[in-house]
Amino acid sequence: QVHLVESGGGLVQAGGSLRLSCAASGRTFSNFAMAWFRQAPGKEREFVAGISWRGGSTYYADSVKGRFTISRDSAKVYLQMISLKPGDTAVYYCASEGRPFGWGSTGRTYEYDYWGQGTQVTVSS
Repeated sequence: QVHLVESGGGLVQAGGSLRLSCAASGRTFSNFAMAWFRQAPGKEREFVAGISWRGGSTYYADSVKGRFTISRDSAKVYLQMISLKPGDTAVYYCASEGRPFGWGSTGRTYEYDYWGQGTQVTVSS
């Protein structure tokens, strides 16, 4: 069984920064691309950023380009968020792509087979 556990969410003022972490266990983490999604109240879950299994390729939603950075090490995936806006308020989820050795570039939720429980990010104006 794969477990993904997010941490690092919280309340921050507009213009502030947060760093989210996602710890993975249960399978060879380094063989799988990872991604961050978010879901605001009343909205669909949306792709935020993805990183390939080796970490050499990253992908971002247009709304976060230049402000968010995804990275990974041997056991965790991170999302560094700067210049936060109220529109970034959402529950953030990390997800592991279903097939090994992938790119993490897809925004299709069904391509990811394991999800964390989510961490709340609230940006006040």
